[in-house]
Amino acid sequence: MKIKLKDSALAAAANEGMDAFIQVVVDGIKEYVGTDELTQEAMQVLSPDQITLWGYVILRDELCDGGFIQLIHNGYGPFFFLNPFAKAMRLWGLKDFSKFLYRAREVYEENHEDIERDMDYDAFMALYEQYPDWEDLDDEFICMEESVTGQVATYLDNHLLDFVDIVKG
Repeated sequence: MKIKLKDSALAAAANEGMDAFIQVVVDGIKEYVGTDELTQEAMQVLSPDQITLWGYVILRDELCDGGFIQLIHNGYGPFFFLNPFAKAMRLWGLKDFSKFLYRAREVYEENHEDIERDMDYDAFMALYEQYPDWEDLDDEFICMEESVTGQVATYLDNHLLDFVDIVKG
């Protein structure tokens, strides 16, 4: 593994809280691959755990900003619902969150094509009225986000060397 983070940066981020701790590792991953986008090329040089961590941050940020409709419209649906992301969350010990993602996948399979199509802003905003099932899932995620992020941070802390190499400094 070539992603190197200074122990001082990790300690400072951990002192700031779980969000900062996760973010310093994800920022190290982004710097290593040379992009802020989780591209196919980036995934080819990362481990499954690194991809999953970065994916969780994308998922959390998208859901907190605009919900599942925004996440899907921005092209992330296949990554989260057609790949083993929910399984990875279960393997990390987040069983309830994994079940939640499988429930969201069922809704995704029903209406993703309409949400993924190109459209103007008004048509995009109308999706929130057309698909109220997503609102319930969005609300459920907001209620669990702090707990889930805490579990992700705990997993990261307990398996840190699977994500980065720590260097003095």
